[in-house]
Amino acid sequence: MGSYLALIYGVIVIAALVIIGLIKFIFSQDKGDEKMQQISDAIKEGAMAFLNRQYKTIAFLALIVAVIIIVANYYGHLSEGTSTALSFAWHVGLAFITGAFCSALSGYIGMYMAVNSNVRAAAGAKSGLNRALQIALKGGAVTGLAVTALSLFGVATLFLTYGGLSGQEDLIKEAPSLIVGFGFGASFVALFAQLGGGIYTKAADVGADLVGKVEAGIPEDDPRNPAVIADLVGDNVGDCAGRGADLFESTAAENIGAMILGVGLYPVFGWKGILFPLVARAIGIIASIIGIFFVNAKDESKDPMIALNKGYFVTTIVNLIALFFAVKIMLSGHLPDGSEVNYWLLYGAVVTGVVLSYIFVFLTDYYTSVNKRPVQEIAKASTTGAATNIITGISVGMESTALPVIFISAAIFIAYKLGELALPHIGTSGLYGTAIATMGMLSTTAYILAMDTFGPITDNAGGITEMSGAPEPVRHVTDRLDACGNTTKALTKGYAVGSAALATFLLFSAYLDEVKKILGKPIDSWFAVDIGKPEVFIGAFIGAMIVYLFSSTAIRAVGKAAQYVILEVRRQFREIPGIMEGTAKPDYAKTVDIVTKGALKEMVIPGLIVVVTPILVGVILGKEAAAAFLMIGTISGVILALFLNNGGGAWDNAKKFIELGNYGGKKSEAHKAGVVGDTVGDPFKDTAGPSLHVLIKLISTITLVFVALFR
Repeated sequence: MGSYLALIYGVIVIAALVIIGLIKFIFSQDKGDEKMQQISDAIKEGAMAFLNRQYKTIAFLALIVAVIIIVANYYGHLSEGTSTALSFAWHVGLAFITGAFCSALSGYIGMYMAVNSNVRAAAGAKSGLNRALQIALKGGAVTGLAVTALSLFGVATLFLTYGGLSGQEDLIKEAPSLIVGFGFGASFVALFAQLGGGIYTKAADVGADLVGKVEAGIPEDDPRNPAVIADLVGDNVGDCAGRGADLFESTAAENIGAMILGVGLYPVFGWKGILFPLVARAIGIIASIIGIFFVNAKDESKDPMIALNKGYFVTTIVNLIALFFAVKIMLSGHLPDGSEVNYWLLYGAVVTGVVLSYIFVFLTDYYTSVNKRPVQEIAKASTTGAATNIITGISVGMESTALPVIFISAAIFIAYKLGELALPHIGTSGLYGTAIATMGMLSTTAYILAMDTFGPITDNAGGITEMSGAPEPVRHVTDRLDACGNTTKALTKGYAVGSAALATFLLFSAYLDEVKKILGKPIDSWFAVDIGKPEVFIGAFIGAMIVYLFSSTAIRAVGKAAQYVILEVRRQFREIPGIMEGTAKPDYAKTVDIVTKGALKEMVIPGLIVVVTPILVGVILGKEAAAAFLMIGTISGVILALFLNNGGGAWDNAKKFIELGNYGGKKSEAHKAGVVGDTVGDPFKDTAGPSLHVLIKLISTITLVFVALFR
């Protein structure tokens, strides 16, 4: 085990050194002129103020939940003896607090780097597209590497502390179950971070667009708009802090779920089957580092997306090569009947996950790109008004769920069958095959997250150049990068929901394993869920309902918070003379404060609905009903997230397609309809949709933590 631990912690150290080098590179860059710095400072101040206030709220809620976890697990395991119950409760509670802290820290790192990279990317645009591209991507890379390395460090350290280093088989096999609290803590913080950030960013965006663009007829990011700074702040709190916490908990929960399944294969692989997910994550970090340094836009006349795709391709190839050797070395062995494990088939599961990630990126691009049929169809429908824009946008969003579901289903089936063929007559072999596929899909997480954070950095850079009155060539560079950033943000949402679907199947399987342990059944046996029982049907029904109820409250929260912004912007236009003439400065800070208070107020109820419901289902209706809740909640959540993400992204780019000069261009009737459609799509793609990624993993980790209480 020592050599593998050296590899894992060695990669963490390498990631830390690369992060330090990237931070030095970012902070050595020019910050632009005084006006650029003033705008950047206002964005930074608003973003950090929101994050600090949000984390105080989350910390208060997390402490309450930590106490509940400790008490619940103590009484849930009391039948095993007082000392055992106390030990289990404290282990899970401490893991929850650690996961929550690390998730919050990952969000903070993402925010901090984004608000310090945006002005430098804007200033770098004066030196050309490649300079600005390098600054924006490397600023995002700090987030990607920090999030994945922190997740790996947390899970690995807790595993070793909770018995992984003991050398005793029983303690090694028990350790993964004790660290499920880490995944729950990460999911808990991620939900509120993504939800609060999503409400903030879309309330500011909707308020700025409706009063600025539609009512006042001024351009986007116009300094006369009192909500423009809040809008730029929102890009960071939603897409950096929120997404950082989201993908942190994805990697953490997937690692823990795969480790729990690895326990079932202990007779074949020993501790290597448990440790393999951590080694795979370490390989992904190294591959992402290599891919990041391959990004270079030497020919600045070409689409910068080509350079980013090259880095993604390199990351994928390095992952595939390195993971082959990891599978061969760690997952070879002898089956109980004496035959050899077919590691080639297990490697096939890795390839299945990697291919699925590429398919999701392609499908998301198809449904959200300005160059493709769906977006252009919505743009054409805008020529006859907002109603036809919205009707067509909804139909595109619904259509976009079909192919992803088919490919997710195919990937799960293929990986499951490959696992069964590689490990015949082993009860959990198929599930471990899906776990390996999930590792393959999540192996590029660090690079994907770098591309995701690249989006808000370039968006902010475009806003800073616009507000500071930078020369046209500079604004042309930032506009190109901003368009590229919109694409990367859309692609990473598709990647996130695809990986969430695989990860939750994995966590669902881990839940069934925990139930078998509690019931005293062998891990390789079956725990049947009888769909004919009324309790099971009701649990499934509630699982579907909670997805829609949560989405409803999240979207309504955006509407309520946006109303605060709209009223404030109208007030300032009315009461501060000279704003429209440019002779008076709007009160940006007042608008930022109003959005902050509104977002934090509105995020609590949707979040608590998700946390409380699965516990009540398990306690009142039982373990089988909780399993049905998980399955149907996951299925409903994935499909609705696809609809919201792709529909919202298509609406956004339909508006941009019109702004490029099609169907009358800006200020045309089609453009006004496009703005309305984009406004409807905003809370879909940036609030409810991304929050559902977290929801479907959160309900899985909640049931894992509280399963001992279920009747």
